[in-house]
Amino acid sequence: MTPPFAHDAPDSADAFSSRALPVVRLKPKAEARAIRHGFPWVYADELVTDRRTQALVPGALAVLEDGERRPLGLVTVNPKSKIICRMLDRDPVAVIDQAWFAARIARALEMRARLFDAPFYRLVHAEADGLPGVVIDRFGDVAVVQPNAAWAEAHLEPLVAALVAVTGVTAVVKNGSGRSRGLEGLPEEVAVIAGAVEGPVTVPMNGALYMADLLGGQKTGLFYDQRPNHAFAARLAKGARVLDVFSHVGGFGLACLAGGAESALAVDGSAPALALAAEGAAAMGVEARFATRQGDAFAVLEALGTEGARFDLVICDPPAFAPAKPALEAGLRAYERVARLAAPLVAPGGYLVLCSCSHAADLAAFRNASARGIGRGGRRGQLIHTGFAGPDHPMLPQLAESGYLKALTFRLD
Repeated sequence: MTPPFAHDAPDSADAFSSRALPVVRLKPKAEARAIRHGFPWVYADELVTDRRTQALVPGALAVLEDGERRPLGLVTVNPKSKIICRMLDRDPVAVIDQAWFAARIARALEMRARLFDAPFYRLVHAEADGLPGVVIDRFGDVAVVQPNAAWAEAHLEPLVAALVAVTGVTAVVKNGSGRSRGLEGLPEEVAVIAGAVEGPVTVPMNGALYMADLLGGQKTGLFYDQRPNHAFAARLAKGARVLDVFSHVGGFGLACLAGGAESALAVDGSAPALALAAEGAAAMGVEARFATRQGDAFAVLEALGTEGARFDLVICDPPAFAPAKPALEAGLRAYERVARLAAPLVAPGGYLVLCSCSHAADLAAFRNASARGIGRGGRRGQLIHTGFAGPDHPMLPQLAESGYLKALTFRLD
């Protein structure tokens, strides 16, 4: 295992074992109370950024003080990020070593073991599980780690050692890709850093079987967050003709087939993702009821409308159209367009499920955009269910951004 560790940095393991940590301080007018009450971030405009602070290595550890020089806790600092500090421990003298990571991972594991019968879930959900910027998805004996913050990249070695010791996984994949790493100034890298991974991993979920590509797929290979929404859609799917748009590896479609759907058509722009979806259908023995259609989702929705196609259940689970506030307006227009194109494809009395994983689009904004789109598509309906991410994706109450996933189910006239 040869990940890039920052052992030679002045604030790495050797330095913080002696407690020779720098101090960073909030500006006098910054709101320290929010941090005391659990808010995990300090923004760059809230911190005194003198030359000493600006010179810190991204991912360095420091003691955070309020404007009155009272310690608030141990933080990691990245002077190059808008989130300049992330709270690691309320104890300013905590030691960030393998034992510290093991305690956090064990606490996260205890809850997942209660919730799920098999070890297929999100094991660590960043700030909400006390590991800021760290995502770990578990696929049986394999774990995929996303170190999305500079401190996690610098401390990947003890993190992975703790992960293996606590869970017993035999292989670990580092997925160093995505927008968050870019914001932290980190390079992209995907590699097996412990054990070996060969081919897609079969994941059982909601009675369906999914094929997860842990090295070449989107994110960590599978979207566990939609598990409860897959299950709700499957309850509506018995005997239904199902359209699953932005299907990835067949998330909603395969769950609906497991729930007794008459047929499912999966639409996605990625041929490899659709091939994995077809493999999953074959493993379930439902390939005769499963079909795929590759292409731009908007174009396929328009074509299906022209063809006069109708489905009893239509699900649209697009990527994040509004990942950040600057993209919010355009993102809401895109969600409205999805709803406008999808609504006419729903048979009278059928169901439309619209999803958003955009941090910047809150529930009310997404719901309004969806309703506008349905209306512009010439349909009316009832909102019968609002779904969110599963319990293996916990929310930090003080951090609204951790509640990103929304799934709206409408019954249309």
